[in-house]
Amino acid sequence: MSEEKQKKEVKVKAPKVADPVAASIDVATQEMIARAQELGIETIFDRAVTMKACNIGAQGTCCKNCSMGPCRLPLPKGGIEGDDDRKGLCGATANTIAARNFIRMIAGGAAAHSDHGRCVAEVFMSAARKETDAYQIKDTTKLLSMAPHLGVATTVEVDGEEKDRDIDEIALEVAEKALGEWGKVEGELLYMKRAPEALYEKWKKAGVLPRNIDREIVEIMHRTHMGVDQDYRNLIKQGTRAALADGWGGSMLATDLQDVLFGTPYPIQSEANLGIMKEDHVNIIVHGHEPVLSEMIVAVSQKPEIIAYAKSKGAKGIQLGGICCTANEILQRHGIPAAGTFLQQELAIITGACDAMVVDIQCVMQNLANVAKCFHTKLITTHPIAKMEQDNVIHIEFDEHHAI
Repeated sequence: MSEEKQKKEVKVKAPKVADPVAASIDVATQEMIARAQELGIETIFDRAVTMKACNIGAQGTCCKNCSMGPCRLPLPKGGIEGDDDRKGLCGATANTIAARNFIRMIAGGAAAHSDHGRCVAEVFMSAARKETDAYQIKDTTKLLSMAPHLGVATTVEVDGEEKDRDIDEIALEVAEKALGEWGKVEGELLYMKRAPEALYEKWKKAGVLPRNIDREIVEIMHRTHMGVDQDYRNLIKQGTRAALADGWGGSMLATDLQDVLFGTPYPIQSEANLGIMKEDHVNIIVHGHEPVLSEMIVAVSQKPEIIAYAKSKGAKGIQLGGICCTANEILQRHGIPAAGTFLQQELAIITGACDAMVVDIQCVMQNLANVAKCFHTKLITTHPIAKMEQDNVIHIEFDEHHAI
């Protein structure tokens, strides 16, 4: 080897990695970050150290909403004295660009949360119509409590006497009213009236009461197109309307309908963290957002024939664990332990104990596929709108109409 080549090789720096102790207060997480680094596996903690955030993007003043840009409006080193005269090619000011970027983020979040709610409402409709054996109306008390908020009567007058309506009739009407909240053509979201009266009146006066869930999201995409809404105050007003449509619409409806379908949660004792996986069990981690899937995995994993199958392969049984929002769903209803948080999803595979990670939508890192290549873990995607491009990922599409 030449002397010049040796000098070049000496100059190669070791890759920058996260300090496990500085990265997390959790001991299990610290151990797994260190283990990943020993194995040469990159995780989100290392990427957070090596990836430098874009200063202009962090200020919200980079615009990619049309093909003339991207337009970058950096903040001057000495700050801005007097009027801010920064403009994009179309003349959009920094305020307009930042407001557009921010409410597009609101639109994305509201679309994700509320589309999850739509899926639950569709499954609820199937259960109300008795089209499925997998899902039933479990909590009738919760159904009766939410019905009036959707304008559904729970009693009927017969021969001058008030009598309870048939629970199946109520469920069907609730399903119809709930699904209508995504795309009805007039009125406002029914659940807005659940807010304290003073707060409702404040929203009404400000003109931010949502009309339906989908319309507010679509209107954000329209307003933020080049050359449409160019007043940051008006843009933020629409962002508020879409946020309310999600929080008091899609998300709240999803919560209520899930309680009716799967049972209202109650205080329960369980365990949490990466150590919930067991060496002598088949360890399955469910990760994502929709209890429509995870409830079925819980049910099927408890079937005697499935447990017998696991034992025939040398395991003592099946250990389920959850990550992220799905973890909360199966914890609060079944006591299934939570394996970790969003930030621990890669680490769950790095333990070497995870046999399969089953994911659906939202919060699922694409890097899971790269980490899974290093272990025996099977990574399984299940949703038609959430696939991964890597060839080691298995796609088994979940159809709630044939859930079991």
